[in-house]
Amino acid sequence: MKLGIDPPRNTDPLEATVDAAESTPSKAANSAAPRHSGCVTFVTGSSAEITCELEGLLRRRLRLAAILLFVGFSVFLLWHVARFGLEVDELLGPGFVLFHLIVTAALGGVAALLCRKCALPVYVLRLSEWLIFGLPALFFLAAQYEAAAEVASRGHLMLEAGPWLALMFTYALFIPNTMRRAAVVLGIMAAMPMGLLLLLDLTVPQAADLISLDHVVRLGLLVGCAAIAGVLGVDTIGTLRREAFEAKQVGQYHLRQRLGSGGMGEVYLAEHQLLKRPCVVKLIRPDKAGDPRVLARFQREVQATAQLSHWNTVEIFDYGIADDGTFYYVMEYLPGMSLGELVARYGPMPPERVIYLLRQACDALREAHAAGLVHRDIKPANIFAAQRGGVYDVVKLLDFGLVKPLAGEASPELSLEGAITGSPLYMSPEQALGDAEVDARSDIYSLGAVGYYLLTGRPPFEGDRPIKVILAHAHEEVTPPSRLRPEVPADLEQVILRALAKRPEDRYPDVVALSEALGQCEAAGRWSREEAARWWEAAARGELLPAVAGV
Repeated sequence: MKLGIDPPRNTDPLEATVDAAESTPSKAANSAAPRHSGCVTFVTGSSAEITCELEGLLRRRLRLAAILLFVGFSVFLLWHVARFGLEVDELLGPGFVLFHLIVTAALGGVAALLCRKCALPVYVLRLSEWLIFGLPALFFLAAQYEAAAEVASRGHLMLEAGPWLALMFTYALFIPNTMRRAAVVLGIMAAMPMGLLLLLDLTVPQAADLISLDHVVRLGLLVGCAAIAGVLGVDTIGTLRREAFEAKQVGQYHLRQRLGSGGMGEVYLAEHQLLKRPCVVKLIRPDKAGDPRVLARFQREVQATAQLSHWNTVEIFDYGIADDGTFYYVMEYLPGMSLGELVARYGPMPPERVIYLLRQACDALREAHAAGLVHRDIKPANIFAAQRGGVYDVVKLLDFGLVKPLAGEASPELSLEGAITGSPLYMSPEQALGDAEVDARSDIYSLGAVGYYLLTGRPPFEGDRPIKVILAHAHEEVTPPSRLRPEVPADLEQVILRALAKRPEDRYPDVVALSEALGQCEAAGRWSREEAARWWEAAARGELLPAVAGV
């Protein structure tokens, strides 16, 4: 079972909303009373959220570093065995191969632990960090001491900074850290080769004679500069990470996952910082905000939905403007699926369920029409079957972006005469013809088209181009649903066909009459909350067969 607002995923271009006046596809909608006083700022997330995010990042980076070092040590071990066999080389003592093998095995074990899916506490991650970088550091220290002591006995001094630089930069690049902690760890790494010089000076007389101030200064500058660069790099990466985290904050909402995007903007699954309540945030980025028609439609959507309080209309929580100019509004999070997705996934619905859902949509439209608003974009993707308060198949009407006042007070700049608005597969004939006098009966036609789709799995008219579908709505007679699915009851078919009448005056006068007609059908009342709960539970268990292509 899918959770969340159905993202706009119109695979069929005919399913997309056509709006010649605004040229923007429609999205899942919500609104609240607009806030014109002041701006809402971007805010940082709570420390707990950042910590949680950093813990996941730390584990991923430690895993990657462990795998990288394990592969590197394994390659060098194989190269050593291939070159010298199990014998030690001329520079290192007899315990070198065993120590190398122990370090390699330890790195592999830590990598395997970090690759497991079980949760690991923070102290285990920090212990893993010390093992991943501490063991190689001890290995380099021991190996360089043995090699330098042997070479010094022959009158030469050999100290390599390369392994230490590689270890320091690996740590700086991979491990998320604070600047202070990175300075401590990288400082220890930088001090180890310098300590090695001191140890050689104290314990190997031949090396003491060879070590000069030039060696100390050159090695110190090399590892010191590397450590400083690493610390600054950690700080830079950390700053970018925090900025990226903060960029996901809009007002008091933390954006968690993008659900969809299009011409109007983007839709995100989000969470309120204090209430910890999931919600959906719809955004218009500043680059889109330059188009006054886009902003006007966005604000119209917010204002229209804010007037409505029916439980079958999606609820709006908030609306505002962020500091960077991003317009946003926040709507309720709806577990469930759109009617379009339900039919696409499971096929046509039984008549009793169609009646149950359509009557709820009628209830939502009754309030909108009483408030003088015509939706103008009724389609399966804009009607959501949600789970609310433990009740399933609760209809939520979405997307009032194309709403138009019945009284005609809409600005001419927003509703251009002759503009075609709506979704071609479900628009009324008067919409298809660009009639400026579109009233509530247009929504009745679109709702009838949705009912046709729910019963048959197909829209009333289909075509390879939108213009063909638009002309079909205006001039062609619809095929009765029973010809496609003989099990469709005659009384329900009659209701659907009347709703799909070409002339508005031949349709039901209002959604109340349509709802009453649906309620008088023989199948009405057979679908209930209990039936809906059983269906969704079966869907969650995977017991329902998917729709067959072409049905």
